[in-house]
Amino acid sequence: MNEIGNDFKESRESAGVSIEEASSDTNIPVIALEQIEDGKIGSFKDIFELKDYLTSYSKYLGLDPEETIKKFNEYMFEYTSKIPVDKLEKAIEEKERQEAEDLEMTNEIRVVSPYLKSREKPVWPKYLIISIVIIILIAVSIIWAVKQVGV
Repeated sequence: MNEIGNDFKESRESAGVSIEEASSDTNIPVIALEQIEDGKIGSFKDIFELKDYLTSYSKYLGLDPEETIKKFNEYMFEYTSKIPVDKLEKAIEEKERQEAEDLEMTNEIRVVSPYLKSREKPVWPKYLIISIVIIILIAVSIIWAVKQVGV
């Protein structure tokens, strides 16, 4: 990555362009251009954004963007291929374990103290009382109607 950064820096300086000018012309933040020129790609969270920056900056400086991306891809392949397989497997296992734990927590039955738990009141007494009141009202209405007719 240092090679790409040096190419950018040399091209920019030979063109007599300041980094601030390049930033305003390409709409790439100054800090990003500095990090690209210094070869510090670890500060970029999104590799696709970095590739867009590399392409735009290459075009701006008159370099071949396809060649720049090719160099970048080779660098990334070399960099990532040096990661030992056991570290990759361990990272995958850790991720799967974390996902399993997360799934368990969502399905986990929570234990609650019986002293703190509120008890649900049964619903049937409320309906029973309402039913009795309705029956009494009907009975009173019938008795009243019978007394009115009998008079």
